[in-house]
Formats: sequence, structure tokens, C-alpha cells
Amino acid sequence: MSREWARPIPGADGVSSTYWEAGARGELLFQQCPACGNRQLYPRALCTACGETPEWVQASGRGTVHTFTIIRQNYAKPFRDELPYVVAIVELEEGPRLMSNVTGVPADEVSIGLPVEVYFEVAAEGIGVPFFRPI
Repeated sequence: MSREWARPIPGADGVSSTYWEAGARGELLFQQCPACGNRQLYPRALCTACGETPEWVQASGRGTVHTFTIIRQNYAKPFRDELPYVVAIVELEEGPRLMSNVTGVPADEVSIGLPVEVYFEVAAEGIGVPFFRPI
């Protein structure tokens, strides 16, 4: 998608800045708890299972579409220019799930179980946003 970023820019904070900076380098990270092994994504300050401080782990970038919807109406710029588009929950090979767009395939050809891989768009300096495309 190498185009100028027109969507809202995600807000990086003390918890999520590592995630966004890795994305700007083309790396997808998730968090894993060193105490209980729980894996989680989106970034949080504490493990959602036991309350310990999670560590960052690099994901393979591969996963499958767990569920999705096709957006056919959205009158807000810039989304109206992208219709129809797919918003999906992607389950990474490592287990965590994240919400993203699936691109590079007609929206009506996306299906549950579709194998996908991550790629990134740089929204701003130090902020890379993950998108997925079919493998």
C-alpha cells in the first residue's frame, strides 16, 4: 500500500510505544508473561492472567482470519474511498489475536480460516500499523 497515510494516527504511550516502533521497522510483536506464559495483544502494562509484567516477543507475522466483517458503508474520510474493506480478527500462529484489515484480495473472497501474513504501513515517524494479506 505505499501511499500517504490519511487515517487517524494511533496514539503511542508508555505501554504501546514499543509495539508501534517495532511496526515501523516491519516487526510484529506480542506480549508474553515470564511468570505464567500467557500471551496477549494489544499491549498492556500487566499480564491479563496473573498481573506480572509481560515481555515483548516477535511474532512470525503469519496467522489466519478468525472472524471478519465487510464494511460497505462508511462516509468518513478516508474510509469511504476504501469501500468495501475487510475488518478482521486475525489469530497469530503464536495464539494472540488482533484486529486489522485484510487487503490484497477482493472483500468477498475473504473467509474464516484464510491464511494471512502481516505487512506494515508507516503512519508517522515511529508508528507502523499492521495490515494483513493472503499468503
